[in-house]
Amino acid sequence: MDLSIIIVNWNSREFLRKALASIPESTSALSVEIIVIDSGSFDGCAEMLRQEHPQVRFIQAGKNLGFARANNAAFEVSRGEVLLFLNPDTEVIGAAIEALYWQLVNTPDAAIVGPKLLNSDGSVQDTCVRAFPTILNQMLDCDWLRRRFPGARLWGKQALLRPGRQACRVDAVSGACLMIKRAPFEAIGRFSTDYFMYAEDMALCLKAARAGFGICFVPAAVVVHHGGASSSQARVNTFSAVMAVESQWRFFRNTRSPRYAMLYRAALFGASALRVGVLLLIWPLQALFDRRAARSNAWPKWLARLRWAAGGERWARNDQEAQP
Repeated sequence: MDLSIIIVNWNSREFLRKALASIPESTSALSVEIIVIDSGSFDGCAEMLRQEHPQVRFIQAGKNLGFARANNAAFEVSRGEVLLFLNPDTEVIGAAIEALYWQLVNTPDAAIVGPKLLNSDGSVQDTCVRAFPTILNQMLDCDWLRRRFPGARLWGKQALLRPGRQACRVDAVSGACLMIKRAPFEAIGRFSTDYFMYAEDMALCLKAARAGFGICFVPAAVVVHHGGASSSQARVNTFSAVMAVESQWRFFRNTRSPRYAMLYRAALFGASALRVGVLLLIWPLQALFDRRAARSNAWPKWLARLRWAAGGERWARNDQEAQP
């Protein structure tokens, strides 16, 4: 078996249907198996797969396992020499999967490759390549600064600015579409289950890099990542905001030191307090001139992060309770 494609579904049945429909054109020259694991959402994807994609191997988890545990569970039954971890809210364009596969197998020292990801409107999703996190790049990470200084090494996105379609080395690629050789995946310990969601892909790339494996961005492979398929509600947005910083804190604790993680929490407290203060100052003007902006979900997101940095949101520390 050349390739095992593993998809974790959570309340994304309609996106999953489109993702599966886009795969055959991209894998005609490969022997492929597709494994879908539903992480406790019971959204009807089992029936859809039975009726429309009977060749897909389906696993029903009894609860939401989180991204890492669900992918690791599906890996246990896979047979491919190469693995593709693919989000359900993606659509593969043309021969993107084959482009990733041949780049990977023809680059002996590389373990991981990732494609160019596009948003639903066709714009480039700049999170498809990233620098390894530091407190500095996490505190300065905002759309305005990234647009103003797109080539800064702080973001690790220089590969997106290179002309042509030549593959190049990067720090990390997105877990929305991440291809990895089977042997290195096992050698570096699979996905770390210390994260319920977020940071698993970054942790995997860092483990691969520290083990001496290369990570490549392949701009010739293009995949649309619709994003936010399961995150449209305010409660889920707040949940995601907290889990993102909780996972980042765990990443720093695991890969640097407890002291560095503590400094991250302190820095985030200051940044969140500043952001909440700015929102308080500009809210009257927004309410006066732009009612839509005044109802922005920035309020609950930054308040939740401030509470987390102050030691609240304790549910995020217990993976069994971390359910949106």
